[in-house]
Amino acid sequence: MDLVTLSRIQFALTVGFHFLFVPLTLGLVILVAIMETLYVKTDNPVYKNMAKFWGKLFIINFALGVVTGITMEFQFGTNWANYSKYVGDIFGAPLAIEATVAFFLESTFLGLWIYGWDKVSKKLHAFSIWMVALGTNLSAVWIIIANGWMQHPVGYVIRNGRAELVDFMAVVLNKYAWLTFFHTVLSGYVLSSFFVLGISAYHLLRKNQLDFFKKSFQIALVFAIFSSIMVAVVGDSNGSNVAEVQPSKFAAMESIWETQEGAPMYLLQIPSWNNDGNIIEAIGIPKLTSFLAFKDPNAKVIGLNDIPKEERPPVALVFYAFRIMVGLGVYFIVMSLLGWYLNRKGKLLDSPLYLKMLLYSIPLPYLAINLGWMVAEVGRQPWIVYGLMKTVDGVSPIPISQVWMTLIGVIIFYSILIIADIYLLVKYAKKGPDFDQPVQINISTSPSIQA
Repeated sequence: MDLVTLSRIQFALTVGFHFLFVPLTLGLVILVAIMETLYVKTDNPVYKNMAKFWGKLFIINFALGVVTGITMEFQFGTNWANYSKYVGDIFGAPLAIEATVAFFLESTFLGLWIYGWDKVSKKLHAFSIWMVALGTNLSAVWIIIANGWMQHPVGYVIRNGRAELVDFMAVVLNKYAWLTFFHTVLSGYVLSSFFVLGISAYHLLRKNQLDFFKKSFQIALVFAIFSSIMVAVVGDSNGSNVAEVQPSKFAAMESIWETQEGAPMYLLQIPSWNNDGNIIEAIGIPKLTSFLAFKDPNAKVIGLNDIPKEERPPVALVFYAFRIMVGLGVYFIVMSLLGWYLNRKGKLLDSPLYLKMLLYSIPLPYLAINLGWMVAEVGRQPWIVYGLMKTVDGVSPIPISQVWMTLIGVIIFYSILIIADIYLLVKYAKKGPDFDQPVQINISTSPSIQA
């Protein structure tokens, strides 16, 4: 295995592990903030205990997830030094803002929230969790702005053999970045909703603290309906933007090989793993792909045969990842609307099959989100900065043995973190709320943490 492939695998694993923590953080903090706001408005202690219980799970995920993000950023200087040297003037700015503004905002107010129960006013305490939510989502803004520039570089000039920033606002207002941001955070909201729905379903099946978990279920259900539908809406806009600025990625997503106007969408389509065409292509719906891409049924769609072979992404991988992601997105909408119907009719507790499906659906949003990032990042290949710098040119000139060593270290260390995260989340989720107890977590019981 060559240096470039090994470095890509290491970064992909680092990002993949990191994104097992991030989406839950993005959405769960908002749900906790909503619950505490309801407590401030109604003075109902059930909402206070809801904020504490779900907040405890948020803290576990946040604490263990911070470490994975730090490791990921270090890789830009270790495995991707040539890339960092080429784009550091641009790429470093949003990451620096994220670290100095957003991260400190969420960390400071999170400390106040954890230790401020019954020590500060209820309104100030609720305000602190909303600031944590703001900081968490602001972190996502700046990180995705950096990634958006890699996907669609703007506001730069090439000078002295490197990309230099000339228009900071062009980078900040990059349409690609903002569509990706909304698609990403809304996906995180879907995941968080189904996390709360699944755990609530577990307790409802056991008739455990029904009032508590029915209220939790209802709040998460509204959030799930909104976010799952909006993911589809924003995803459609994101797809149209990809067709415009990254035609090779869009062609891979749809496995389109011939450039044509009024491109059809095939219901039965199997791309070759050799990256040279489709094995099966049947049952076409005329002009549908052109319409979905450009909202014009007669629009021209660029095919992969008009893109040099060395600039084509791995088509089959992108194609299948995209379709599974979309299929899961439809599933989330259907499950959310079904939950609304059952809850409205008062049949929720009489629907054990639905509740079990929700419980076993908890991993599915994680899968959908990582498939989405696979489409975004693998679909950009062979470019590390689309149209400017190829991935092969961005890797650090280091011995391959060093990459092997750090790769093994990343797998071991991150596996420990994931095991610890799952262990603690399952432990406290199954235990249920401790009414009127302070938010605290005893992690000493975790064998993974002790190791």
